[in-house]
Amino acid sequence: MSAQGAGPGGRKIVLWRHGQTLWNLERRFQGTTDIALTEAGIQQARRAARLLAGLGPHAIVASDLRRTAATAAELAALTGLEVTYDEGLRETYAGSWQGLTHEEILERHPEQYTAWKRGEPVRRGGGELEAEVADRAAPVVERSVEKLPAGGTLVVVSHGGTIRTTIGRLLGLAPGTWEALGGLSNCCWSVLGEGVRGWRLMEHNAGSLPEPVLGDDD
Repeated sequence: MSAQGAGPGGRKIVLWRHGQTLWNLERRFQGTTDIALTEAGIQQARRAARLLAGLGPHAIVASDLRRTAATAAELAALTGLEVTYDEGLRETYAGSWQGLTHEEILERHPEQYTAWKRGEPVRRGGGELEAEVADRAAPVVERSVEKLPAGGTLVVVSHGGTIRTTIGRLLGLAPGTWEALGGLSNCCWSVLGEGVRGWRLMEHNAGSLPEPVLGDDD
């Protein structure tokens, strides 16, 4: 979907997923584990930053984990904006699932894994529910948006799962429907525009030619 057509004076939120990590390639559940970008991930961030800088963002807020901080730094370098870091934008805490591949999780926790894939509320590895992630992440975005001028653009640098739950919450969708939004590829983004009836989704998984979504929830 195109980002054209936002209401006059409406603000925009760009929710940008971090670049590639080794655990993304290995399909390991990262969660809140602090994993760095690969060299390819750094290059992804630089390419995406050049595109996002063209939007003339007014503010950047990011998760404080290394993979998001390094991604945000590329946009900050081009725009001169200072990045505000907030742990409320971290990825879903997934307890004992963190560090495991999806195959290992399915082998060790088959009932929990299949329930999650069916869309049931699951504390993956004893961690957070998706609604709890939205409870901490969406308010960070809302507070940041309130500081924007009319027509301003906020860039939120976060994680696949956290971005999906935040979009779902800001759009007023029921948690059970959030999975329908689909995942974000590394260093791709979604755009919400402010309309007279609230936020609406204007772009989703934008920024590149189609690529596999690696490690959506991390």
